[in-house]
Amino acid sequence: MTIQERKAIPIPQVEARKPVPRQNLRVPGPTPVPPEVLEAQAAPMINHRGPEFSAIMKRVTPRLQYFFQTASPVLTYPAAGTGGQECAVVNVFSPGDHVVSIIIGNFGKRLAQIAEAYGLNVSRIEFPWGEAADPAIIETRLKELAPYKGVLITHNETSTGITNDVQALAALVRRLSPDALVVVDAVSSLSSVPLEMDPWDLDVVFTGSQKGWMIPPGIMMIAASERAWQAHKNAKLPRFYWDWTSTRKHLETSWQHPTTPPVSLFYALDVALEMMLAEGREAIFARHVKAGDYVRGRVQAMGLKLLATDLRYASNTVTAIQAPEGIETKALLKKLHDEDQIVLADGQDHMKGKMFRIGHLGYFTEADLQQALDAVERHLKELGYQA
Repeated sequence: MTIQERKAIPIPQVEARKPVPRQNLRVPGPTPVPPEVLEAQAAPMINHRGPEFSAIMKRVTPRLQYFFQTASPVLTYPAAGTGGQECAVVNVFSPGDHVVSIIIGNFGKRLAQIAEAYGLNVSRIEFPWGEAADPAIIETRLKELAPYKGVLITHNETSTGITNDVQALAALVRRLSPDALVVVDAVSSLSSVPLEMDPWDLDVVFTGSQKGWMIPPGIMMIAASERAWQAHKNAKLPRFYWDWTSTRKHLETSWQHPTTPPVSLFYALDVALEMMLAEGREAIFARHVKAGDYVRGRVQAMGLKLLATDLRYASNTVTAIQAPEGIETKALLKKLHDEDQIVLADGQDHMKGKMFRIGHLGYFTEADLQQALDAVERHLKELGYQA
């Protein structure tokens, strides 16, 4: 292309930028951000190699350890939850390692796919959507599949609204295979529902900022047990950006990152963690229990069917609801968005158009949930639904 031809390229004619309207955002992530956190993000940029950023990391890191309930360092990366999945896999395994993936939904399947993409030998134990992993079935299958280097588990599956009993599953793995690594995807659970990394003897746990941490997407947090750090020393999968050794070295020597961190998001995380500590860990858990009970109660009162087949495992961060017969999920979600500025999530994978999901994690009020459910009830009637 000549210089003259470059000059001939017209200025793109695009739609003028409009202010983003305030929405009642009830998807399971990204979640709403408190005003104090939004305000913090507007602070001026600082040198990510300077003392001001190091001071933020000195505050943030031990507070993350408190919520992870671990003495291990919590490493942070500019990434979303899927980055956590990949980071976990490449740091503790080698090509050809046999791992078992316990799958109860779309994100458990994604973790297995990442492991396969890196050349691991993956055995899958899958359960129907709406069911939690059954420890009895897991025990039988693990005995059949031994030996294995690790077990991959999703704690809270946002595609189905189900929470696995990770404590029981981890204890089962430890009893059957003491040296196996227990890798836990806690993207949509950690900080909102109980998860105790060290007491439950979990080896790798990761989460994402856009869920219960009340800040925008862009920070992934991950911690590893001493067992996992030993495995890391011998792991042979390729890694550079995700390398734990490099990240830990920079954290421990200078309270910084090996690459450029999202500074504004760390401003946000700093404030969000202060707010969470002020509320209290147990109070946060109790608030999410109350929210889950409220949403499920309202849904059942409407005569709607939950995807969860056993309420003992129904998630307290997201509720998955089967679409009533004759109701088009797309039409319901559109009416909620266009008429009420309420945003719910569609189903995923084979359940797209067959269910909808309501997120209730992180920053929300009971009034937010009530408004959303009142609107769902009203629009379902308009679309012809009769309980």
